[in-house]
Amino acid sequence: MNLPILTISAKNGWMTQVKRFSNIIAGAEKKKYTLLKKGELSYNHGNSKLAPFGTVFMLDSYSEALVPKVYHSFKTGKDIEPYFVELYFHTKKVDFQLRKYISSSARMDGLLNITYNWFKQIKIFVPKMNEQNKLKKIFLILNKYISLQQRKLDQLKLVHKGLLHQLLKHNATWKEVKIKEILNVRNKQIFPNESYPLMSFVQNKGVIPKGKRYNRDFLVKGSKKYKMTEIGDFIYSSNNLETGSIGINKTGKAVISPVYSIFSSKNHDESQFIGLLAEDNAFIYKMLKYRQGVVYGQWKIPEKDFLNIQIKIPNLKTRERILALFTNLDNLFNQEKGKLNYLKRVKKFLLQNMFI
Repeated sequence: MNLPILTISAKNGWMTQVKRFSNIIAGAEKKKYTLLKKGELSYNHGNSKLAPFGTVFMLDSYSEALVPKVYHSFKTGKDIEPYFVELYFHTKKVDFQLRKYISSSARMDGLLNITYNWFKQIKIFVPKMNEQNKLKKIFLILNKYISLQQRKLDQLKLVHKGLLHQLLKHNATWKEVKIKEILNVRNKQIFPNESYPLMSFVQNKGVIPKGKRYNRDFLVKGSKKYKMTEIGDFIYSSNNLETGSIGINKTGKAVISPVYSIFSSKNHDESQFIGLLAEDNAFIYKMLKYRQGVVYGQWKIPEKDFLNIQIKIPNLKTRERILALFTNLDNLFNQEKGKLNYLKRVKKFLLQNMFI
């Protein structure tokens, strides 16, 4: 009963309940859990964007573990490498079969209505064992590179966070100013005669396009009062400060939802520095005390209150050095992220072309 309690994430595979849900939700008796051994597999028939028909993973990191009984757990015969079965399901080549057995859409708990007996009817093509082992070796090596690259990105995030925290701790000699000395509210909404991408904040990514574009006529006559934003603007959403909806527009000219407050800069390097400060939790906590409840349970920080917040900034030379340091860190992070995305594309290509 002291075994690890695991759950399947379509993105990350096996994860402990503590890591995924921040606590153990199994309960004391664990009657609703199955004992799974290393090399055995489970089919999580919960739907998600990455795996709309569920996903299969083999237990590899533990010799034994407890997994939810709602999963369809199984083991393979002697002529089938279990990791090969996991790979085969990840090719999506069985999705059309799974779709056929699903009697209705997902239940309230997100599980697809596919029984274990129906799941057993799924057919897969299996090569000889030596070919299965070669495929296993290729993908294990590739997964290792992906894991190491992800770890490098995680370490760079920690370096960024740690450096920023240390810098802001030693700001006794910095000048104290009000934000209104650096930023202006962008009230005037002028839409030149061209189309604009719609933008939104995405956690850990900043302000990015959502794919849609709107022309000037729609924006001027439309019922939705979109706001105009340009590169270098400082933007925040009071409703989602804790999830990172605050920072500098580094993408370019676009329109954004009216729930966002937008500020243009009086001094470029000073506004960039505020954007850097906004990445620190202390800055967000300072803003939160100005939140006011509005209709539908949403929050707002009036622009005038935000502009009156006092912050500390260093002199020009120090600002330039700090901004250069974090720009280099961001560039390095994006470079390493590009490598990670390349490795993932290689894996996706190999999975898609494993059986043609």
